[in-house]
Amino acid sequence: MSFQKLDDLGHKLEALEHALAILGADEATHMAVGGGQKRAEAMSSLAGMLHIRATAPEIADWLAAAEQEVLNEEQQAAVRELRRQYTNLTCLPVEFVERQTVARMRSEQLWRDLRAKNDWAGFLPALEGVIALVREEAALRADALGLDPYDALMEQYDPGNRAADITPVFTELKAFLKGFVPEALAVQEAPLASHPLKPLSGSYAIDRQRELGLAMMAAVGFDLTHGSLSVSHHPFCGGVPSDVRITTRYKTSDFLSALMGVLHETGHALYEQNLPKAWAHWPLGKARGMAVHESQSLFVEKQIGRNPEFWRWALPVVEKHLGEAWSLDDILPHVHRVERGLIRVDADEVTYPLHVILRYELEQELVSGRLQAADLPEAWDAKMREYLGLSTIDNPADGPMQDVHWPGAAFGYFPSYTLGAMMAAQQWAALTRDHPEADSDLAKGNFAAINDWRRDKIWSQGSRWSTPELLERATGEKLNAAHFTRHLQQRYGA
Repeated sequence: MSFQKLDDLGHKLEALEHALAILGADEATHMAVGGGQKRAEAMSSLAGMLHIRATAPEIADWLAAAEQEVLNEEQQAAVRELRRQYTNLTCLPVEFVERQTVARMRSEQLWRDLRAKNDWAGFLPALEGVIALVREEAALRADALGLDPYDALMEQYDPGNRAADITPVFTELKAFLKGFVPEALAVQEAPLASHPLKPLSGSYAIDRQRELGLAMMAAVGFDLTHGSLSVSHHPFCGGVPSDVRITTRYKTSDFLSALMGVLHETGHALYEQNLPKAWAHWPLGKARGMAVHESQSLFVEKQIGRNPEFWRWALPVVEKHLGEAWSLDDILPHVHRVERGLIRVDADEVTYPLHVILRYELEQELVSGRLQAADLPEAWDAKMREYLGLSTIDNPADGPMQDVHWPGAAFGYFPSYTLGAMMAAQQWAALTRDHPEADSDLAKGNFAAINDWRRDKIWSQGSRWSTPELLERATGEKLNAAHFTRHLQQRYGA
């Protein structure tokens, strides 16, 4: 039976994916610096093996035969997703996959070293090599999928995303935010005149921050028997659903930075840990694209983690671990702080989408060839000045070198962040409609009902539905950005 052959193949591919994911997480957290070259070679070989197995010519015959077999609904969905994956994989020759993997790995390793030195000139050749390969990949995918090159890249992260649909939404959001950011800044200053901002003590030992992060992770639902917390240059969630690796980075002067990073990555991890285990060896059992993934991380970080009711419960936990007592009136101005800043991962939820839109616009130009890597610092600075009134012209480490995505060849990913923020706001609106006690639950540190809703509506569905179908089934309506702008106005507006 052809379906059985596909099922057996799924287990073998899952094993290779597992090895690559764990090696990648280790490389970014614990690997010795001198291990980089051999690790890149090992991962390149494994990636090549995975690609060969996943693109074997006989799979096309198995798929065609399985599509004619009598299958149940889940099996039919599994075959549909495997067909989609096979089409996307077979357009890349194995030689290209190995070449790109080596270039990506070495570029990421250089980035970690040279970003700390603010060395754009030293990093540029590696980035140029990655971008050349991304353009090659985009052309190969566009030809196979019948899409524009940038759309073909986005398809890898969020099936169905098209620039023609996203750009008008982002243009409208950008116009709203350019007017709303000054309003939010003014609104937050008014109460500070009578109640000055209580400063952070600026003395937060990393080990105590780590313990606080672990306590928060466990409280919101993270299974510490199937995951861990480490340190990396750039916070991420990696590994596999049975062994989720999340990271953060610490500032001894500011406990909120690492804590919010932990909450964000825990949102990703909860999604991974709660995917349908019976489908784990199928594309069907994977997360449904990065916009949905970001909606889960931003749900925890923004909808929960910056909710005043959450902090009614969290403040005693902070005091226990850091030995510092805060009142709600003192902590919320920090939690809700709106500030024009250079760093995307540290940005507040009002200014954050502008960081994403900047990258979305620039990477389309890079992929198309309208912009060259050598001109990135100037192009980045121009948009940063226009959108946030800040300059990065002499500071590439906090400009085009600040994210790991482009060094790692992840082009077409950035739109998912802001689409995810919109979806998270829409999910919170639907959840509170279904479960009006959500805020009072947060105040008690009770996340069970909130997680049950998300498990039922999102996590357990895997990739059964397209992103638009999944959102509509969960919330009762198609993507509606009004939920996001309303959320920002209610939390930060006049």
